[in-house]
Amino acid sequence: MSTNLLSTSAAVGFGGVVQEYFWNWENQQLRVVYETLGKGSPLLLLPAFSSVSTRLEMGEIARLLAPNFQVVALDWPGFGESSRPSLNYRPQIYQQFLEDFVNAIFNTSITVMAAGHAASYVLELARKQPAAFSRIVLLAPTWRGPLPTMGASQQIAGMVRELVRSPILGQALYKLNTTPSFLNFMYRRHVFTDTAKLTPSFIEKKWQTTQQPGARFASAAFVTGNLDAVHQQS
Repeated sequence: MSTNLLSTSAAVGFGGVVQEYFWNWENQQLRVVYETLGKGSPLLLLPAFSSVSTRLEMGEIARLLAPNFQVVALDWPGFGESSRPSLNYRPQIYQQFLEDFVNAIFNTSITVMAAGHAASYVLELARKQPAAFSRIVLLAPTWRGPLPTMGASQQIAGMVRELVRSPILGQALYKLNTTPSFLNFMYRRHVFTDTAKLTPSFIEKKWQTTQQPGARFASAAFVTGNLDAVHQQS
């Protein structure tokens, strides 16, 4: 495992120093992009999983906190600018990645802010390694993927996941579910109350995120519940 600086012209960030962290999973090397801004006590920002997941979702928070913290935000494996290989994305991957990343990048207890499904992974690491975090902040924590939340059985969700992972038909289905108009609809329904924020430029950037090579694999895992680290709310 190693880290390298990335040229800021080759990556879109929120004004920090963009770096890459190379991580191995089952003899396959993954490139993980992360960004650091500010000086002070270390603070890790973990974006929520979604088809449009990117560290830029934490960018405004990062800029607000940078005067008082050294803020680090990452793109999860399979999302954002990080590698998106056709792995069988599941909780074990992200749990091990988070543990390895925290231990490799930081040499002291840190504050962590985790959004959505990232909350479960942070809490599990805190249970396993209590000294990893000095403070934990959970932002709108979630525990169940969209398809299981809609009532789909594990069998149906698995069939959908494998269908989306398949070549040609899977690619076509994924593209239909990530069109700009569909993204706009989902943001209006589930994310923003102020729809003025949904500018053509905003939607275009989100759409571009979904169209990166290999983007459908981790996205399908999240939507179908394969990234659910827990299976009951309490």
